[in-house]
Amino acid sequence: MEFLDDVRTDAYLRRLGVASRPGRASVEVLRELHLRHLRAVPFENLAIHLGEEIALTRGALFDKIVTAGRGGICYELNGGFAELLGALGYRVELLQARVYGKDGEPGIPYDHLALRVDGRWLADVGFGEHSAYPLDLDEPGEQKDPGGVFLVRAAGEGADGTEGDLDVVRDGVPAYRLEARRPRVLADFRTGAWWHATSPESGFTRGPVCSRITEDGGRITLRDHTLIATSADGDRTEEELATDEEVRAAYRTEFGIVLDRLPVPLHPRSEEVQQGA
Repeated sequence: MEFLDDVRTDAYLRRLGVASRPGRASVEVLRELHLRHLRAVPFENLAIHLGEEIALTRGALFDKIVTAGRGGICYELNGGFAELLGALGYRVELLQARVYGKDGEPGIPYDHLALRVDGRWLADVGFGEHSAYPLDLDEPGEQKDPGGVFLVRAAGEGADGTEGDLDVVRDGVPAYRLEARRPRVLADFRTGAWWHATSPESGFTRGPVCSRITEDGGRITLRDHTLIATSADGDRTEEELATDEEVRAAYRTEFGIVLDRLPVPLHPRSEEVQQGA
């Protein structure tokens, strides 16, 4: 039985700004929903810095994304999107991936959750700066997208991979290694979520970040007290917010998130958060 009944499905669609349910589960609708999700539901790790639990259950994901109007990290965003797509008639598989670090090596198992839709499309609304539209897993060549030029290729052989793994490459740089041969279930990702929420080695514990695509194709990001606006052409501006009230106002205005207290870095470091903007 699908978790999202008609009432929940319609509520999720309204969260994305969709007034009525699509007539059929087409590729065109998938592309529209993918982009709308990236615009409406921010990539954010605030729970980690507010002392909130990252609960990977279907009910918790719906309550956070739809009822509370929040965002989340990859497990939450792609987990929620998978439920919506399934309710609309798509065939969705959860795939685990390992994110490439700055050293060029893949990260921990279950580092990332991505979706394969109808056996062909790689949907990912939980990786921060990534493709605006689903990628075609059957396309051997480059795929141009507002988020960059992407390539999905067979991963190289070695101890870090298995036969059938795929590397997802953005603008010539490997983003993550996808285990494409074995679909997973949401509970499989709990260990990865726990590690990212607690480990000093996790980029997510170094500071709060909240980011989404804007209607004009740019990106707006709030990293701690710094508000960053990037245009579709790549022009970037930064504004340091002087007071806590200015930060809370930015969360409300730019992301629709109302906070009664601000997130505090769990394990502050100088490095950038690995995923996100």
